[in-house]
Amino acid sequence: MKTLHSLTQQLNHLRQKKSEQFRTILPFIGSDGHLSPEQKKPGHPLKQTRSFLGTKGNPPPSAKRQGRSPVMFVLAVVSLTSVMGNRFYNQPTLDVGRDAPYTIRARFDASVEDTKTTEEKRKEAQTGSFPVLMIDKSLTQEMDQNLQQSLDKIDQWREMSGSFPFVPTSVLSAATQQYLRHSEAWEWQAIVAFVEDNAPVNPFEPGVVIPNREKKPLTREFIQAVSELQSYRQLASPPAFSELMQTASKARQGYQKAVAQLSSSVTPESTPAYDASVLDLPDSAWQKTRQGIQDATRHILTQGIPPGLPSDLLDNAVAVQVSTLIPAEAQPLALELLTSNLKPNLIEDTEQTKRRAEQAARSVDPVMVTAQAGEVIVEAGEEITQADFVLLDYYGLSRREINWIGLIGFGGLVTGGVGIFWLVERQVHPPLRRRDHILVLLLSLSTPILALLGGQYNSLPAIGLLVGSFYGSSLGATVVTLLTGLVTFSMEVSWEFLIAGGTGGLVGALVAGRMRSREELALLGGIVGLTQGSVHLVLNLIMSASAGTIWYAVLPGAALYGVSGLAWSIVALGLSPYLERLFDLVTPIRLAELSNPNRSLLKRLATEAPGTFQHTLFVASLAEAAARELHCNVELVRAGTLYHDIGKMHDPLGFIENQMGGPNKHDQINNPRKSAEIIKKHVSEGLVMARKHQLPKAIRDFIPEHQGKLLISYFYFQAKQRAQEKGGDSVQEADFRYDGPIPQSRETGIVMLADACEAALRSLKDVTPDTALITVKKILKARWQDNQLVDSGLTKEELLTTAEVFVKVWQQCNHQRIAYPQAALSCQPSSQV
Repeated sequence: MKTLHSLTQQLNHLRQKKSEQFRTILPFIGSDGHLSPEQKKPGHPLKQTRSFLGTKGNPPPSAKRQGRSPVMFVLAVVSLTSVMGNRFYNQPTLDVGRDAPYTIRARFDASVEDTKTTEEKRKEAQTGSFPVLMIDKSLTQEMDQNLQQSLDKIDQWREMSGSFPFVPTSVLSAATQQYLRHSEAWEWQAIVAFVEDNAPVNPFEPGVVIPNREKKPLTREFIQAVSELQSYRQLASPPAFSELMQTASKARQGYQKAVAQLSSSVTPESTPAYDASVLDLPDSAWQKTRQGIQDATRHILTQGIPPGLPSDLLDNAVAVQVSTLIPAEAQPLALELLTSNLKPNLIEDTEQTKRRAEQAARSVDPVMVTAQAGEVIVEAGEEITQADFVLLDYYGLSRREINWIGLIGFGGLVTGGVGIFWLVERQVHPPLRRRDHILVLLLSLSTPILALLGGQYNSLPAIGLLVGSFYGSSLGATVVTLLTGLVTFSMEVSWEFLIAGGTGGLVGALVAGRMRSREELALLGGIVGLTQGSVHLVLNLIMSASAGTIWYAVLPGAALYGVSGLAWSIVALGLSPYLERLFDLVTPIRLAELSNPNRSLLKRLATEAPGTFQHTLFVASLAEAAARELHCNVELVRAGTLYHDIGKMHDPLGFIENQMGGPNKHDQINNPRKSAEIIKKHVSEGLVMARKHQLPKAIRDFIPEHQGKLLISYFYFQAKQRAQEKGGDSVQEADFRYDGPIPQSRETGIVMLADACEAALRSLKDVTPDTALITVKKILKARWQDNQLVDSGLTKEELLTTAEVFVKVWQQCNHQRIAYPQAALSCQPSSQV
């Protein structure tokens, strides 16, 4: 017992000496945390202490990463190589593409199916067959209605222009009647003048003089029209001739009106582009043309127009129908109408196409390789073909054995991949615990194990989502990329499935780290499934022999693979809470859930220790603001702060914030040591509560580390004063200090500082921000000088920043209000400024 007591005294003496030495050298450190040239000399005590602290007060790198062990590295390489290197265990020495070392003959008669070639041929037959087409009735009916509307419109224009010919051709020829309808006003006036004068028309006359008109040359049509009208005038009675002229005038007017209406309806975009020739067809010819167009349309649409048919082939088909059904003078019009209205009306019959593809695949007979006893399978020096290999493997002559060179080489490749993961982890993430490495390894092994079991739907989407949400986007993307490459290289898995799954996993890994709720993660699962299905579709379209395969072979497979991506996302979402608890993980989503004030432990704290709960909220405001400014884990700081004082529920009245102005329990106890034990007990009881409610270790660390090894100074000095008055034994400072440990991270260090400053800032009234800043700096300096922050990684510069942030938060929470006049205080204000 004496030896133990002596050893305890020596340890206390060393602790006090170390504290005094630190306080002695602290004033020599500049505000920027650097040493002077004198202090940098070898042997200087400050130089030695600074080298222990590390650059800018951070722990040395070796101290930070001392938990990294090569055991997990070796375990990862061996496990991944063993599982993914399966094909090297039973690899044929005489394989396809290699030269035969000697002539090999068949041992006995054999007929063996070449399953690989058979499967390839069946897949080619399935994806290479053409789709079955059927007539789209709605589209056919729509085209028929459009064509009928075009014909009805032409009928309206022809009715407006009047019948043609407007008189029997025995009176006037068809050409003359057509000319009279087309003639301009001055031409009609000239014709009437010549006919009434009954003057002969000289074909050699240079021009006709019309009042208010220049001389116009005489045309053959003009001369013929005048001659025919003069001849009819001589043969017919005056009333009959007068009626003819009136009929011709009306025909001209109707025609001109119809032409104007037709011209106004025709635009550069209109299809078909009508012209006046449609009005010049005789009525009998138009009736034949109309019926012929309808018959041709029915014939063509009944046969069907396939999608993608070249336009020249469609034009030729229309021309064949038009040439047999429509008069020659109307054929150009019919061609224009039909080619502008007819469109492909055949669509794919999905069910029939799928059946045809399946029948095509089933119709492919198994590829059999036969050999007779003694027959040469392959000559010495010849390259071994697939058919040769099937026979060699069947006879047991392929020399299957462990390919040690390939296995060792692949092991080197896996070692490089694991090394890349370790490097990425070192750069972008704090060192993972051993349990974290085990979890990443188990998730990584799931993909090759599924491939060994013959599953096409790999687990890469789930791996990307889980690793990305647990350890960040960079590590998640690294794991998915490395796994995709290694599995593609080492295992016989369809590469389009791997690439599609890898792409979905990458999307999940890159986005999962930013998710802050399970709902967002569920939505991300849908995006992963859509991405995976789209990539699978594109890859299969590139490999397909026919674009039509999209509707019966590629699209259903891509949709099914997209659903598998969604299914893996659902699996990841369901597994994540269990993995978080089993491996003690703190993801942003779990931290957000733990910070919910409706959690049972926080509700108890608000009810049983309301003063402590209010204290916790203010500390959280200070700590969150500082963590955000120093780029720490804000979610972890928020959650850790909410639980840092839950141990005070073991005896709420033992802490002044819960006494609500009532009697102080410690005045009744009147024993500094017992009071100190009650105060210290809120740490140990808090840890018991945290374990009972299964809080993560990262949250539990805030409970002891926010107090570190601080001195409970009030009761320590009270006990020391009483001992001096009574002349008793000296009071040991260690008995009045918390058990620690001191903060081991920047997050717990920030909470210690916020907890220390909360009461001081809350008590400040009517002081300037400068005064508040001085007070905060004194408190932070005391924690620094008491060696409470040496393991936290916080620097002196960051302490200054933290002090300024605390004061800003204090100003926001203690903003001034407008002083109401005395008269206004007697009334109930509608709002408060």
